[in-house]
Amino acid sequence: MIELKNDSLVFSFPEVHPDAELTLSFQRTLRIPDNDDVYPLPPGLGSFPLRHVDDFAARLPSSWEEHGGVMMPMYQAEAMWINFSSKYVDGRGTYCFVVKIATGKVNAVTGEDWQDGINRDPQDYLVVPTQPWLDGYCVKKGTIRQFVAMPLGSGYTAEEQVTGKAEVGGLQIVVYPMKREVFERRFPKIGRERRCRSAGEELYDLSEAAPAASFELGLAPGGKMKQEIYDDPFDFDDWDLRHRSRCFVHLANSIVWRQITGAAPPSVAPTAREYTRHGLPWFDYYSDEPAVDGGGKLGKVLTSIAKLGKSKGEEPLPENAAVTTPQVVHVGKKRRPRKTVREW
Repeated sequence: MIELKNDSLVFSFPEVHPDAELTLSFQRTLRIPDNDDVYPLPPGLGSFPLRHVDDFAARLPSSWEEHGGVMMPMYQAEAMWINFSSKYVDGRGTYCFVVKIATGKVNAVTGEDWQDGINRDPQDYLVVPTQPWLDGYCVKKGTIRQFVAMPLGSGYTAEEQVTGKAEVGGLQIVVYPMKREVFERRFPKIGRERRCRSAGEELYDLSEAAPAASFELGLAPGGKMKQEIYDDPFDFDDWDLRHRSRCFVHLANSIVWRQITGAAPPSVAPTAREYTRHGLPWFDYYSDEPAVDGGGKLGKVLTSIAKLGKSKGEEPLPENAAVTTPQVVHVGKKRRPRKTVREW
């Protein structure tokens, strides 16, 4: 069962376990510079609004009605990340799930075409709560390229770069729970780990809205960021593949969002330069859990928006200057090992 609550998708499996509940929210954030640098994690600036597609079917393309699900507004060249939060089961920890994410039916971990079920070799899914969030496409071990909205049909989206077509757009999500007997056997009483990337919603009005014209958006690969996609620490048979929930998330251009829903879209997030100039923090999350290698089809095929734009003689990303990130806050239980020695 999937419910829309407080601009979040709630996947629940009461037939498996009364507390088998996973919440996904789509976080507004800075678009990191798209250059050769690898950046820390940008902040969460609050959730994108979500609406039921069925409530506005008369104003939407027929393909949206066919897929159902929900829709959310994004500006062209705006970035986002996905936050995962599974329900805490008293005395045992948070319930475990497999989450498979695709954009335009291109798998965000492997770059392969959408397939039902899950694969372990190569791993084409995330494990929650091991994976607290996902910011983009896995292009190599420990590095992703940020999810950035671009007009479907412009040639920039991952869907178009991998498949050569602009037919699907949006995000596709499927969730599987852990088997109840496995969860109860594996998890004794433990404490809770808190992981927060919020920088506060007061940043929303640091910049003006950027113009954009395309009605429907897809996601494209932006700048590079430090982020591991963690290996599944459980046995493949631990997952209850008999039960699943699937959801299609459509991306509507923010400029036409008001025409569709009658509600104003959020204002544009600040640029990376504006954010850093205000002395606000970036983030780093590290775990010593093994990470997937990544860098399969996505590492070979995807070209970043800025680089692809340059080859076309276009400048698709406004405010793309490099920034320094002097204030990096470490979240999670452990710190990333240092690679260099500080000189005196």
